[in-house]
Amino acid sequence: MDDHLLKLGFEKSLSESTLYVKNVGSNIVIISLYVDDLLVTGNNAAKIGEFKKEMMKVFEMTDLGEMNYFLGIEIKQTQNEVFICQKKYLKEILKRFRMGECKSVNTPMNQKEKLQKEDGAERVDEGVYRSLIGCLMYLTATRPDILYPVSVFSRFLNCASELHMMAAKRVVRYLKGTLTYGVKFSKIQNFKLYGYSDSDWAGSIDDMKSTSGYCFIFGSGCFSWCSKKQEMVAQSTAEAEFIATTAAANQALWLRKIMVDLQLKQDDSTEILVDNQAAIAISQNPVFHGRTKHFNIKFYYLREVQKNGEVMLVYCKTENQIADIFTKSFHVSRFEFLREKLGVCSS
Repeated sequence: MDDHLLKLGFEKSLSESTLYVKNVGSNIVIISLYVDDLLVTGNNAAKIGEFKKEMMKVFEMTDLGEMNYFLGIEIKQTQNEVFICQKKYLKEILKRFRMGECKSVNTPMNQKEKLQKEDGAERVDEGVYRSLIGCLMYLTATRPDILYPVSVFSRFLNCASELHMMAAKRVVRYLKGTLTYGVKFSKIQNFKLYGYSDSDWAGSIDDMKSTSGYCFIFGSGCFSWCSKKQEMVAQSTAEAEFIATTAAANQALWLRKIMVDLQLKQDDSTEILVDNQAAIAISQNPVFHGRTKHFNIKFYYLREVQKNGEVMLVYCKTENQIADIFTKSFHVSRFEFLREKLGVCSS
């Protein structure tokens, strides 16, 4: 497949090995390859039709028409909107774990709950727990609102207790009440890539490590998100934020390269909104502060990408920090506010 696409004049992206792009004048054809499944798009229907004919001469293929279902993800396309969800897959999860009749809840995680490995509770079947977490992980492809709790619960795959299982099942109860939810992308005039970065500090009881969270928006909706425990113990909130922002900057650079491949080059710096002024000041000030002596090479990297003009850290108020939802749990009103800002809503 790779050889044939290259023969047809497609260029393989250096940043994403499954992405192929062919430019003919002002026309563009974009291919995304996943094993034996192809997604084809572009700005010229005739060119797309020519590509399909060329492929069918060599491969036994079926044209399924406009995309509405792909790898468990449902896609609804209208004139000015695209809505993605996993409603069918979620129904299968409810049936598989016998939770079709469970009562729904308003948030996926109890705000006051602090889970740990040794909690004194009775152990549960690890196979069942792992299976449930695995299913929930796949759901995060269209449900960023459950990413943080799923990330937390995945830390206990080898020591799952009844408390961990109850917490994981709460996510399913939340999903039952938001069965039709997904991410909506609406047509807008100006496309600008920007992101949000945040962290908690020492949120893990077991090892006192912090959690990094970031998301990126292009157009009207959030399309890239992450929630991950940091690899090192941060000695301050500024350092925790700094580590999280560095991860976000890495993602921003990769996304900018993809945008170039798709003829959507970002001429301006990609803004990453951070709610910690100390972290921003440290990343921009060339003076080597005594309190940052323990920072590793990431300190210099973050300063370098800003100097090059590829990324720019911008301060935002905590109440407007969307990435908050990837680092901690909230009460209902705050959670629903952040969920809406992500673009997660009902179909």
